[in-house]
Amino acid sequence: MKKITTYWIAAALLGALPAARAQDTPPDADPAAFSACLNQLKATPAFSAITPATFARATEALAPDPSVLVLLNRQPEFTLPVWDYLAVLVDAERVADGRAAFARWQPELQRIEQQTGVAANVIVGVWGVESNFGQNLGGRPLVQSLATLSCFGRRQAYFRGEFAAALRILQEGHVAPEKLTGSWAGAFGQTQFMPSTFFRSAVDFDGDGRRDIVDSVPDALASTARFLQNAGWRRGEPWGVEVRLPAGYDTSGAGRKARQPIDAWRRAGLTLASGAPLPDTLPSAGLLVPARGGPAFLVGRNFDALYSYNASENYALAIAQLSNLVGGSGTSVAFATPWPTDDPGLSRAENRALQTLLIARGHDIGSADGMIGARTREAIKAEQQRLGLKADGRAGQKLLGALRVQ
Repeated sequence: MKKITTYWIAAALLGALPAARAQDTPPDADPAAFSACLNQLKATPAFSAITPATFARATEALAPDPSVLVLLNRQPEFTLPVWDYLAVLVDAERVADGRAAFARWQPELQRIEQQTGVAANVIVGVWGVESNFGQNLGGRPLVQSLATLSCFGRRQAYFRGEFAAALRILQEGHVAPEKLTGSWAGAFGQTQFMPSTFFRSAVDFDGDGRRDIVDSVPDALASTARFLQNAGWRRGEPWGVEVRLPAGYDTSGAGRKARQPIDAWRRAGLTLASGAPLPDTLPSAGLLVPARGGPAFLVGRNFDALYSYNASENYALAIAQLSNLVGGSGTSVAFATPWPTDDPGLSRAENRALQTLLIARGHDIGSADGMIGARTREAIKAEQQRLGLKADGRAGQKLLGALRVQ
């Protein structure tokens, strides 16, 4: 849906993307060129539905934001292992918050599930991963970000469509101008829709005449369900199940798209992780193995619907795991099979504990907020070097344990 990578989602949640530096500012984000570009855009077919008054109000005295071009063009310094990604996206805090949200909005969620067939706990799972249940909506003005991306950098045609859709949202009064804020790339609201996605999937569930996915939780949850419904969600089917593989099972041909009937997987010797037989609730599935030697999953069409939200299997797995925990009663966030690492990732609480220890050792990293940004990574590297560990700037259990001992 949003055409951004797993890294960018993780960066938004972890603070993993380094802050922009002055020397990173592209020299071509010229205000005069920006003004000329806007004048040309308003006469193009993409903006034919936008009135001159709407365009003028939204762009009057608007300046480009070069920092979004830095974010568009910068290559990631590292990619997160799946166990790091899930450790922070699906931790005990998020599960507790998700269960509270699930209980708080139960009447609305039940109605939405009845109307769309999308499981209520899955809707809450998307909400938790996308915005931490509305706590992290993003603070960048969408009009400024999308206007800048429409005039400079790569993929201008794509962003011009999103810019026009954002102006249409304002023109139709769905979201107040001061509330239309979000990510650097233009995603906004409780479950982070792109503006064009808003018009395909947003609904007015609370009946006030506006499709407000920013301030109306019912609208946002119902819109998320509509998106998944449009993406092919199948009523009554699970997204998938964790499975146990037979000893020596060859996973070289594994993949979520290489589906087989569930009976074929039974004949191959796969069972649920508990050892119980595979259920009939999943008629066909593909085998997903995110990391060789780690947990394995049989996933069906509903996993594909989750994947369509942000084109990342790790992202879809985070939603799937969180939704299972939100809708269940267990306390462990781990899968039955551990990840193939001797240095698991840290939860947000453990990130805060690590940062507190780094501050106590004299590192100037700001507050212990659980966001592993550039200054925290530099401090981690310094401590890793001192302790004789691999100095890669990664926050893991080994470093946290070593610092706690000291």
